[in-house]
Amino acid sequence: MMISLMRTKISLIAQKHFYTSVVAPQIADEVSKLLDLKAQLGEENAVQHKLILKTPKGTRDYNPEHMSLRLGVLEKIIAVFKRHGAETIDTPVFELKDVLTGKYGEDSKLIYDLKDQGGEILALRYDLTVPFARYLAMGKISSIKRYHIAKVYRRDNPATTKGRYREFYQCDFDIAGQYDPMLPDAECIRVVSEALESLDLGKFIIKLNHRSLLDAVFATCGVPQDKFRTICSSVDKLDKTPWEEVKKEMVEEKGLNEETADKIWNYVSKSGGVDLIADLRQDENLMKQKSAVFGLDSMELLLKYCTIYKVINKIVFDLSLARGLDYYTGVIYEAILIGDDVGVGSVAGGGRYDNLVGMFDSKKKTVPCVGVSLGVERIFSVLEAKMANDGVKIRTTEIQVFVASAQKNLHEERMRLLSDLWDAGIKAEQAYKKNAKLLAQLQHCEEYGIPLAIILGEGELARGEVTLREVTTRKEFPIPRDQLIDEIRKRLQN
Repeated sequence: MMISLMRTKISLIAQKHFYTSVVAPQIADEVSKLLDLKAQLGEENAVQHKLILKTPKGTRDYNPEHMSLRLGVLEKIIAVFKRHGAETIDTPVFELKDVLTGKYGEDSKLIYDLKDQGGEILALRYDLTVPFARYLAMGKISSIKRYHIAKVYRRDNPATTKGRYREFYQCDFDIAGQYDPMLPDAECIRVVSEALESLDLGKFIIKLNHRSLLDAVFATCGVPQDKFRTICSSVDKLDKTPWEEVKKEMVEEKGLNEETADKIWNYVSKSGGVDLIADLRQDENLMKQKSAVFGLDSMELLLKYCTIYKVINKIVFDLSLARGLDYYTGVIYEAILIGDDVGVGSVAGGGRYDNLVGMFDSKKKTVPCVGVSLGVERIFSVLEAKMANDGVKIRTTEIQVFVASAQKNLHEERMRLLSDLWDAGIKAEQAYKKNAKLLAQLQHCEEYGIPLAIILGEGELARGEVTLREVTTRKEFPIPRDQLIDEIRKRLQN
Protein backbone atom coordinates (compact mmCIF):
# COMPACT_ATOMS: atom_id res chain seq x y z
CA MET A 1 0.00 0.00 0.00
CA MET A 2 2.83 2.35 0.99
CA ILE A 3 4.72 1.56 -2.23
CA SER A 4 1.58 2.31 -4.29
CA LEU A 5 1.16 5.74 -2.68
CA MET A 6 4.81 6.51 -3.29
CA ARG A 7 4.49 5.64 -6.98
CA THR A 8 1.39 7.85 -7.31
CA LYS A 9 3.18 10.76 -5.67
CA ILE A 10 6.22 10.33 -7.95
CA SER A 11 3.91 10.20 -10.98
CA LEU A 12 2.15 13.44 -9.99
CA ILE A 13 5.50 15.18 -9.44
CA ALA A 14 6.67 14.04 -12.87
CA GLN A 15 3.45 15.24 -14.53
CA LYS A 16 3.75 18.61 -12.82
CA HIS A 17 7.36 18.93 -13.94
CA PHE A 18 6.38 17.98 -17.51
CA TYR A 19 3.53 20.53 -17.53
CA THR A 20 5.75 23.28 -16.07
CA SER A 21 8.75 22.65 -18.30
CA VAL A 22 7.07 21.59 -21.58
CA VAL A 23 3.29 22.23 -21.81
CA ALA A 24 3.05 25.60 -20.06
CA PRO A 25 5.67 27.27 -22.30
CA GLN A 26 3.90 25.89 -25.39
CA ILE A 27 0.55 27.29 -24.20
CA ALA A 28 2.16 30.62 -23.37
CA ASP A 29 3.75 30.69 -26.82
CA GLU A 30 0.42 29.94 -28.56
CA VAL A 31 -1.40 32.56 -26.47
CA SER A 32 1.28 35.08 -27.40
CA LYS A 33 0.85 34.26 -31.08
CA LEU A 34 -2.95 34.65 -30.81
CA LEU A 35 -2.57 38.02 -29.08
CA ASP A 36 -0.19 39.20 -31.82
CA LEU A 37 -2.65 38.02 -34.47
CA LYS A 38 -5.51 39.79 -32.71
CA ALA A 39 -3.49 42.99 -32.59
CA GLN A 40 -2.73 42.71 -36.32
CA LEU A 41 -6.40 42.09 -37.13
CA GLY A 42 -7.32 45.05 -34.98
CA GLU A 43 -5.01 47.28 -36.98
CA GLU A 44 -6.36 45.93 -40.28
CA ASN A 45 -9.96 46.44 -39.14
CA ALA A 46 -9.09 49.95 -38.01
CA VAL A 47 -8.02 50.68 -41.58
CA GLN A 48 -11.03 48.91 -43.10
CA HIS A 49 -13.49 50.64 -40.77
CA LYS A 50 -12.06 54.10 -41.17
CA LEU A 51 -14.94 56.58 -40.91
CA ILE A 52 -16.36 57.42 -44.34
CA LEU A 53 -18.16 60.74 -44.37
CA LYS A 54 -21.45 60.20 -46.19
CA THR A 55 -25.15 60.43 -45.49
CA PRO A 56 -27.00 57.14 -44.92
CA LYS A 57 -28.45 55.47 -48.01
CA GLY A 58 -31.63 57.15 -49.17
CA THR A 59 -30.98 60.44 -47.33
CA ARG A 60 -29.33 63.73 -48.23
CA ASP A 61 -28.06 67.02 -46.87
CA TYR A 62 -29.71 70.27 -47.94
CA ASN A 63 -27.51 73.29 -48.57
CA PRO A 64 -28.77 76.89 -48.20
CA GLU A 65 -30.01 77.00 -51.83
CA HIS A 66 -31.98 73.77 -51.36
CA MET A 67 -33.44 74.94 -48.06
CA SER A 68 -34.47 78.28 -49.53
CA LEU A 69 -36.31 76.44 -52.31
CA ARG A 70 -37.90 74.00 -49.82
CA LEU A 71 -39.15 76.75 -47.53
CA GLY A 72 -40.60 78.63 -50.47
CA VAL A 73 -42.46 75.50 -51.63
CA LEU A 74 -43.77 74.75 -48.14
CA GLU A 75 -44.96 78.34 -47.68
CA LYS A 76 -47.04 78.11 -50.86
CA ILE A 77 -48.51 74.75 -49.88
CA ILE A 78 -49.35 75.93 -46.36
CA ALA A 79 -51.03 79.03 -47.81
CA VAL A 80 -53.34 76.73 -49.81
CA PHE A 81 -54.09 74.59 -46.74
CA LYS A 82 -54.91 77.66 -44.65
CA ARG A 83 -57.09 79.08 -47.42
CA HIS A 84 -59.28 76.03 -46.93
CA GLY A 85 -59.50 76.44 -43.16
CA ALA A 86 -57.01 73.82 -41.98
CA GLU A 87 -55.24 73.97 -38.60
CA THR A 88 -52.00 72.13 -37.90
CA ILE A 89 -50.89 69.39 -35.48
CA ASP A 90 -47.74 67.36 -34.82
CA THR A 91 -47.16 63.78 -33.64
CA PRO A 92 -44.05 61.82 -32.50
CA VAL A 93 -41.58 60.69 -35.16
CA PHE A 94 -41.95 57.12 -33.82
CA GLU A 95 -45.03 55.17 -32.76
CA LEU A 96 -45.72 51.92 -30.97
CA LYS A 97 -45.10 49.28 -33.62
CA ASP A 98 -48.56 47.80 -33.08
CA VAL A 99 -50.06 51.15 -34.12
CA LEU A 100 -48.42 50.91 -37.56
CA THR A 101 -48.56 47.18 -38.37
CA GLY A 102 -51.42 45.84 -40.44
CA LYS A 103 -52.29 49.22 -42.00
CA TYR A 104 -50.14 49.29 -45.14
CA GLY A 105 -50.66 45.93 -46.82
CA GLU A 106 -47.56 44.60 -48.55
CA ASP A 107 -45.75 47.88 -47.86
CA SER A 108 -45.60 46.97 -44.16
CA LYS A 109 -42.21 45.39 -44.89
CA LEU A 110 -40.89 48.91 -45.49
CA ILE A 111 -41.49 50.04 -41.89
CA TYR A 112 -38.32 50.85 -39.92
CA ASP A 113 -38.37 48.85 -36.68
CA LEU A 114 -36.68 50.20 -33.57
CA LYS A 115 -35.23 48.00 -30.85
CA ASP A 116 -36.99 47.57 -27.52
CA GLN A 117 -36.68 50.96 -25.83
CA GLY A 118 -37.61 50.96 -22.16
CA GLY A 119 -40.09 48.14 -22.55
CA GLU A 120 -41.82 49.49 -25.70
CA ILE A 121 -41.56 48.02 -29.19
CA LEU A 122 -41.39 51.04 -31.50
CA ALA A 123 -41.17 51.89 -35.21
CA LEU A 124 -40.51 55.04 -37.19
CA ARG A 125 -43.67 56.46 -38.73
CA TYR A 126 -44.28 55.32 -42.31
CA ASP A 127 -46.72 58.11 -43.15
CA LEU A 128 -48.72 60.83 -41.39
CA THR A 129 -52.17 59.27 -41.90
CA VAL A 130 -52.01 56.39 -39.41
CA PRO A 131 -50.56 58.63 -36.64
CA PHE A 132 -53.40 61.09 -37.39
CA ALA A 133 -55.98 58.32 -36.96
CA ARG A 134 -54.35 57.30 -33.67
CA TYR A 135 -54.41 60.98 -32.59
CA LEU A 136 -58.16 61.21 -33.31
CA ALA A 137 -58.93 57.98 -31.43
CA MET A 138 -56.83 58.95 -28.40
CA GLY A 139 -58.32 62.42 -28.18
CA LYS A 140 -61.91 61.28 -28.88
CA ILE A 141 -61.96 63.86 -31.71
CA SER A 142 -64.89 63.44 -34.09
CA SER A 143 -64.22 66.31 -36.51
CA ILE A 144 -61.20 68.36 -37.58
CA LYS A 145 -59.66 69.81 -40.71
CA ARG A 146 -55.91 69.60 -40.27
CA TYR A 147 -52.62 69.82 -42.10
CA HIS A 148 -49.38 68.20 -40.97
CA ILE A 149 -45.91 68.67 -42.47
CA ALA A 150 -43.22 66.34 -41.11
CA LYS A 151 -40.65 63.69 -41.98
CA VAL A 152 -41.57 60.04 -42.53
CA TYR A 153 -39.36 56.98 -43.01
CA ARG A 154 -39.50 54.04 -45.42
CA ARG A 155 -37.00 51.21 -45.84
CA ASP A 156 -37.40 51.43 -49.60
CA ASN A 157 -35.00 51.19 -52.54
CA PRO A 158 -34.21 54.88 -53.02
CA ALA A 159 -33.98 56.71 -56.33
CA THR A 160 -32.73 60.09 -55.20
CA THR A 161 -32.63 61.65 -58.67
CA LYS A 162 -36.38 61.05 -58.89
CA GLY A 163 -37.12 62.30 -55.38
CA ARG A 164 -37.48 58.87 -53.76
CA TYR A 165 -35.79 58.76 -50.36
CA ARG A 166 -35.88 56.73 -47.16
CA GLU A 167 -36.30 59.90 -45.11
CA PHE A 168 -38.57 62.53 -46.60
CA TYR A 169 -41.20 65.16 -45.88
CA GLN A 170 -44.91 64.67 -46.41
CA CYS A 171 -47.48 67.46 -46.52
CA ASP A 172 -50.90 66.14 -45.50
CA PHE A 173 -54.32 67.78 -45.61
CA ASP A 174 -57.23 65.83 -44.11
CA ILE A 175 -60.90 66.38 -43.31
CA ALA A 176 -62.31 64.19 -40.53
CA GLY A 177 -65.99 64.08 -39.62
CA GLN A 178 -69.45 62.89 -40.58
CA TYR A 179 -70.39 64.91 -43.68
CA ASP A 180 -72.55 64.52 -46.76
CA PRO A 181 -71.10 62.34 -49.55
CA MET A 182 -68.27 63.69 -51.71
CA LEU A 183 -68.32 67.26 -50.39
CA PRO A 184 -65.01 66.97 -48.50
CA ASP A 185 -63.62 64.57 -51.13
CA ALA A 186 -64.12 67.13 -53.91
CA GLU A 187 -62.48 69.84 -51.81
CA CYS A 188 -59.39 67.67 -51.28
CA ILE A 189 -59.05 67.35 -55.06
CA ARG A 190 -59.41 71.13 -55.38
CA VAL A 191 -56.66 71.53 -52.73
CA VAL A 192 -54.31 69.31 -54.75
CA SER A 193 -55.00 71.31 -57.89
CA GLU A 194 -54.45 74.66 -56.16
CA ALA A 195 -51.19 73.53 -54.56
CA LEU A 196 -49.70 72.22 -57.81
CA GLU A 197 -50.85 75.33 -59.72
CA SER A 198 -49.22 77.61 -57.12
CA LEU A 199 -45.88 75.80 -57.53
CA ASP A 200 -45.82 76.31 -61.31
CA LEU A 201 -44.71 72.73 -62.00
CA GLY A 202 -46.25 72.53 -65.45
CA LYS A 203 -49.13 70.37 -66.66
CA PHE A 204 -50.56 67.66 -64.43
CA ILE A 205 -53.51 65.30 -64.23
CA ILE A 206 -55.34 63.94 -61.22
CA LYS A 207 -56.37 60.30 -61.60
CA LEU A 208 -59.52 59.20 -59.72
CA ASN A 209 -60.98 55.82 -58.84
CA HIS A 210 -63.07 54.21 -56.11
CA ARG A 211 -62.10 51.27 -53.92
CA SER A 212 -65.67 49.89 -53.97
CA LEU A 213 -65.55 49.83 -57.76
CA LEU A 214 -62.18 48.04 -57.71
CA ASP A 215 -63.58 45.41 -55.33
CA ALA A 216 -66.54 44.95 -57.67
CA VAL A 217 -64.15 44.46 -60.63
CA PHE A 218 -62.18 41.84 -58.68
CA ALA A 219 -65.37 40.01 -57.69
CA THR A 220 -66.70 40.10 -61.26
CA CYS A 221 -63.43 38.69 -62.59
CA GLY A 222 -63.45 35.83 -60.06
CA VAL A 223 -60.73 36.95 -57.64
CA PRO A 224 -61.19 35.22 -54.25
CA GLN A 225 -62.14 37.81 -51.62
CA ASP A 226 -59.16 36.97 -49.45
CA LYS A 227 -56.90 38.03 -52.36
CA PHE A 228 -58.56 41.41 -53.02
CA ARG A 229 -55.94 43.44 -51.13
CA THR A 230 -52.89 41.63 -52.49
CA ILE A 231 -54.20 41.83 -56.09
CA CYS A 232 -54.94 45.51 -55.46
CA SER A 233 -51.26 45.98 -54.57
CA SER A 234 -50.29 44.40 -57.89
CA VAL A 235 -52.64 46.65 -59.88
CA ASP A 236 -51.15 49.63 -58.04
CA LYS A 237 -47.84 48.99 -59.83
CA LEU A 238 -49.28 49.59 -63.30
CA ASP A 239 -48.24 53.25 -63.29
CA LYS A 240 -44.57 52.23 -63.46
CA THR A 241 -44.60 48.52 -64.45
CA PRO A 242 -45.80 46.94 -67.75
CA TRP A 243 -48.93 44.80 -67.60
CA GLU A 244 -47.07 41.62 -68.53
CA GLU A 245 -44.89 41.92 -65.41
CA VAL A 246 -47.87 42.72 -63.20
CA LYS A 247 -49.75 39.76 -64.65
CA LYS A 248 -46.76 37.50 -64.01
CA GLU A 249 -46.74 38.59 -60.37
CA MET A 250 -50.49 37.91 -60.04
CA VAL A 251 -50.23 34.44 -61.57
CA GLU A 252 -46.85 33.11 -60.45
CA GLU A 253 -46.45 34.79 -57.06
CA LYS A 254 -50.04 35.26 -55.91
CA GLY A 255 -51.69 32.18 -57.34
CA LEU A 256 -54.27 33.84 -59.59
CA ASN A 257 -55.24 31.91 -62.69
CA GLU A 258 -54.32 33.47 -66.03
CA GLU A 259 -57.89 33.85 -67.26
CA THR A 260 -58.86 35.87 -64.19
CA ALA A 261 -55.80 38.11 -64.62
CA ASP A 262 -56.75 38.81 -68.26
CA LYS A 263 -60.29 39.74 -67.19
CA ILE A 264 -58.85 42.22 -64.69
CA TRP A 265 -56.80 43.80 -67.48
CA ASN A 266 -59.93 44.30 -69.58
CA TYR A 267 -61.23 46.60 -66.83
CA VAL A 268 -58.12 48.31 -65.46
CA SER A 269 -56.97 49.34 -68.95
CA LYS A 270 -59.95 51.70 -69.20
CA SER A 271 -59.98 55.42 -68.41
CA GLY A 272 -62.15 58.43 -69.24
CA GLY A 273 -64.71 60.65 -67.57
CA VAL A 274 -68.49 60.64 -67.28
CA ASP A 275 -68.56 58.58 -70.48
CA LEU A 276 -66.71 55.75 -68.74
CA ILE A 277 -69.31 55.71 -65.96
CA ALA A 278 -72.03 55.30 -68.60
CA ASP A 279 -70.11 52.48 -70.31
CA LEU A 280 -69.56 50.57 -67.06
CA ARG A 281 -73.25 50.81 -66.22
CA GLN A 282 -73.93 48.83 -69.41
CA ASP A 283 -71.82 45.95 -68.05
CA GLU A 284 -74.43 43.52 -66.70
CA ASN A 285 -71.96 41.29 -64.86
CA LEU A 286 -70.33 44.24 -63.13
CA MET A 287 -73.65 45.80 -62.15
CA LYS A 288 -74.63 42.63 -60.29
CA GLN A 289 -72.18 43.79 -57.61
CA LYS A 290 -73.73 46.25 -55.14
CA SER A 291 -70.31 47.80 -54.58
CA ALA A 292 -70.14 48.65 -58.31
CA VAL A 293 -73.43 50.53 -58.17
CA PHE A 294 -72.29 52.42 -55.07
CA GLY A 295 -68.86 53.18 -56.57
CA LEU A 296 -70.25 54.48 -59.86
CA ASP A 297 -72.88 56.63 -58.11
CA SER A 298 -70.15 58.09 -55.91
CA MET A 299 -67.88 58.79 -58.87
CA GLU A 300 -70.70 60.48 -60.79
CA LEU A 301 -71.39 62.80 -57.84
CA LEU A 302 -67.68 63.51 -57.39
CA LEU A 303 -67.22 64.46 -61.04
CA LYS A 304 -70.24 66.77 -60.77
CA TYR A 305 -68.71 68.55 -57.77
CA CYS A 306 -65.32 68.74 -59.49
CA THR A 307 -67.03 70.50 -62.38
CA ILE A 308 -68.45 73.08 -59.96
CA TYR A 309 -65.00 73.50 -58.38
CA LYS A 310 -63.51 74.10 -61.87
CA VAL A 311 -61.03 71.22 -61.78
CA ILE A 312 -62.82 68.78 -64.09
CA ASN A 313 -60.38 69.56 -66.94
CA LYS A 314 -57.52 68.21 -64.80
CA ILE A 315 -59.24 64.93 -63.89
CA VAL A 316 -59.19 61.43 -65.42
CA PHE A 317 -61.33 58.56 -64.12
CA ASP A 318 -58.78 55.72 -64.33
CA LEU A 319 -59.64 52.13 -63.34
CA SER A 320 -55.95 51.20 -63.05
CA LEU A 321 -55.50 53.50 -60.07
CA ALA A 322 -55.43 51.27 -57.00
CA ARG A 323 -53.27 52.79 -54.23
CA GLY A 324 -52.16 49.62 -52.47
CA LEU A 325 -52.49 50.79 -48.85
CA ASP A 326 -55.00 48.70 -46.95
CA TYR A 327 -56.77 51.52 -45.14
CA TYR A 328 -58.48 53.15 -48.16
CA THR A 329 -62.25 52.56 -48.29
CA GLY A 330 -63.69 54.92 -50.90
CA VAL A 331 -62.52 57.43 -53.49
CA ILE A 332 -58.78 57.39 -54.23
CA TYR A 333 -56.75 59.86 -56.30
CA GLU A 334 -53.24 60.56 -57.49
CA ALA A 335 -51.67 63.60 -59.18
CA ILE A 336 -49.09 63.01 -61.92
CA LEU A 337 -46.94 65.55 -63.74
CA ILE A 338 -47.13 65.44 -67.54
CA GLY A 339 -43.94 65.85 -69.52
CA ASP A 340 -41.53 66.58 -66.67
CA ASP A 341 -37.91 65.79 -67.51
CA VAL A 342 -37.12 64.22 -64.14
CA GLY A 343 -39.71 61.43 -64.41
CA VAL A 344 -40.78 61.52 -60.76
CA GLY A 345 -44.26 60.12 -61.45
CA SER A 346 -46.85 60.74 -58.75
CA VAL A 347 -46.45 64.00 -56.78
CA ALA A 348 -49.62 63.72 -54.66
CA GLY A 349 -52.07 61.04 -53.61
CA GLY A 350 -54.80 60.28 -51.16
CA GLY A 351 -58.33 59.09 -50.65
CA ARG A 352 -61.02 58.17 -48.17
CA TYR A 353 -60.27 55.99 -45.13
CA ASP A 354 -63.42 55.70 -43.03
CA ASN A 355 -62.43 52.71 -40.89
CA LEU A 356 -58.90 53.57 -39.81
CA VAL A 357 -59.79 55.53 -36.66
CA GLY A 358 -62.08 52.69 -35.55
CA MET A 359 -59.09 50.32 -35.48
CA PHE A 360 -57.74 52.30 -32.51
CA ASP A 361 -61.01 52.86 -30.65
CA SER A 362 -61.95 50.35 -27.93
CA LYS A 363 -65.61 50.65 -28.92
CA LYS A 364 -64.77 50.57 -32.66
CA LYS A 365 -66.23 54.05 -33.06
CA THR A 366 -65.45 55.23 -36.59
CA VAL A 367 -64.61 58.74 -37.72
CA PRO A 368 -64.94 59.13 -41.51
CA CYS A 369 -61.80 60.74 -43.02
CA VAL A 370 -60.56 61.84 -46.40
CA GLY A 371 -57.22 63.43 -47.19
CA VAL A 372 -54.35 64.05 -49.54
CA SER A 373 -50.57 63.90 -49.21
CA LEU A 374 -48.22 65.98 -51.36
CA GLY A 375 -44.87 64.38 -52.18
CA VAL A 376 -42.73 67.46 -51.63
CA GLU A 377 -39.40 65.66 -52.17
CA ARG A 378 -40.46 64.79 -55.70
CA ILE A 379 -41.69 68.34 -56.21
CA PHE A 380 -38.29 69.63 -55.03
CA SER A 381 -36.53 67.36 -57.53
CA VAL A 382 -38.57 68.81 -60.39
CA LEU A 383 -38.04 72.43 -59.31
CA GLU A 384 -34.30 71.92 -58.70
CA ALA A 385 -33.88 70.42 -62.18
CA LYS A 386 -35.98 73.19 -63.72
CA MET A 387 -33.95 75.96 -62.05
CA ALA A 388 -30.66 74.29 -62.97
CA ASN A 389 -31.73 74.13 -66.63
CA ASP A 390 -32.83 77.78 -66.58
CA GLY A 391 -29.69 78.90 -64.76
CA VAL A 392 -31.76 80.50 -61.99
CA LYS A 393 -29.85 81.48 -58.84
CA ILE A 394 -31.79 81.09 -55.61
CA ARG A 395 -31.46 83.70 -52.87
CA THR A 396 -30.51 82.01 -49.61
CA THR A 397 -31.06 85.02 -47.31
CA GLU A 398 -33.72 87.71 -47.06
CA ILE A 399 -31.35 90.60 -46.32
CA GLN A 400 -32.83 93.83 -47.69
CA VAL A 401 -30.10 96.32 -46.88
CA PHE A 402 -26.32 96.06 -46.57
CA VAL A 403 -24.57 98.74 -44.54
CA ALA A 404 -21.16 99.55 -46.07
CA SER A 405 -18.46 102.09 -45.30
CA ALA A 406 -16.20 103.91 -47.72
CA GLN A 407 -13.40 104.86 -45.32
CA LYS A 408 -11.56 103.35 -42.40
CA ASN A 409 -12.69 103.32 -38.77
CA LEU A 410 -16.40 103.76 -39.48
CA HIS A 411 -17.48 100.33 -38.19
CA GLU A 412 -19.08 101.81 -35.06
CA GLU A 413 -21.17 104.17 -37.22
CA ARG A 414 -22.23 101.14 -39.26
CA MET A 415 -23.24 99.38 -36.05
CA ARG A 416 -25.34 102.36 -34.87
CA LEU A 417 -27.12 102.47 -38.20
CA LEU A 418 -27.68 98.70 -38.18
CA SER A 419 -29.26 98.93 -34.74
CA ASP A 420 -31.76 101.52 -36.05
CA LEU A 421 -32.57 99.38 -39.08
CA TRP A 422 -33.19 96.27 -36.95
CA ASP A 423 -35.39 98.31 -34.58
CA ALA A 424 -37.46 99.31 -37.62
CA GLY A 425 -37.87 95.64 -38.63
CA ILE A 426 -35.62 95.91 -41.68
CA LYS A 427 -33.43 92.91 -42.52
CA ALA A 428 -29.88 94.22 -42.64
CA GLU A 429 -26.27 93.18 -42.22
CA GLN A 430 -22.69 94.42 -42.53
CA ALA A 431 -19.19 93.07 -43.13
CA TYR A 432 -17.49 91.66 -40.04
CA LYS A 433 -14.30 93.59 -40.70
CA LYS A 434 -13.60 97.01 -39.29
CA ASN A 435 -12.09 98.28 -42.53
CA ALA A 436 -13.53 96.17 -45.33
CA LYS A 437 -12.84 97.33 -48.89
CA LEU A 438 -15.83 99.08 -50.43
CA LEU A 439 -15.61 97.07 -53.67
CA ALA A 440 -15.71 93.79 -51.74
CA GLN A 441 -18.76 94.99 -49.80
CA LEU A 442 -20.64 95.94 -52.97
CA GLN A 443 -19.68 92.68 -54.68
CA HIS A 444 -21.17 90.82 -51.71
CA CYS A 445 -24.47 92.64 -52.29
CA GLU A 446 -24.53 91.60 -55.96
CA GLU A 447 -23.55 88.03 -55.24
CA TYR A 448 -26.31 87.54 -52.67
CA GLY A 449 -29.00 89.54 -54.44
CA ILE A 450 -29.31 92.21 -51.72
CA PRO A 451 -31.44 94.99 -53.27
CA LEU A 452 -30.13 98.05 -51.36
CA ALA A 453 -26.81 99.19 -49.92
CA ILE A 454 -26.15 102.11 -47.59
CA ILE A 455 -22.71 103.68 -47.97
CA LEU A 456 -21.27 105.68 -45.08
CA GLY A 457 -18.44 108.15 -45.55
CA GLU A 458 -17.01 110.97 -43.45
CA GLY A 459 -18.49 113.58 -45.79
CA GLU A 460 -21.99 112.05 -45.58
CA LEU A 461 -21.78 111.84 -41.80
CA ALA A 462 -20.77 115.49 -41.57
CA ARG A 463 -23.79 116.47 -43.68
CA GLY A 464 -26.19 114.20 -41.76
CA GLU A 465 -26.70 112.04 -44.86
CA VAL A 466 -26.03 108.57 -46.21
CA THR A 467 -25.70 107.34 -49.79
CA LEU A 468 -28.39 104.83 -50.76
CA ARG A 469 -27.36 102.54 -53.64
CA GLU A 470 -29.67 100.41 -55.80
CA VAL A 471 -27.57 97.29 -56.25
CA THR A 472 -28.99 96.09 -59.60
CA THR A 473 -28.91 99.51 -61.34
CA ARG A 474 -25.88 100.82 -59.36
CA LYS A 475 -27.61 104.19 -59.06
CA GLU A 476 -26.83 106.17 -55.90
CA PHE A 477 -28.90 108.78 -54.06
CA PRO A 478 -28.04 111.07 -51.12
CA ILE A 479 -30.65 110.58 -48.38
CA PRO A 480 -31.00 112.63 -45.17
CA ARG A 481 -30.35 110.42 -42.17
CA ASP A 482 -33.70 111.17 -40.56
CA GLN A 483 -35.58 110.17 -43.75
CA LEU A 484 -33.64 106.95 -44.37
CA ILE A 485 -36.07 104.40 -42.84
CA ASP A 486 -39.06 105.78 -44.77
CA GLU A 487 -37.06 105.88 -48.01
CA ILE A 488 -35.92 102.27 -47.61
CA ARG A 489 -39.47 101.05 -46.96
CA LYS A 490 -40.78 102.95 -50.00
CA ARG A 491 -38.12 101.49 -52.29
CA LEU A 492 -38.59 97.94 -50.96
CA GLN A 493 -42.32 98.18 -51.65
CA ASN A 494 -41.65 99.33 -55.19
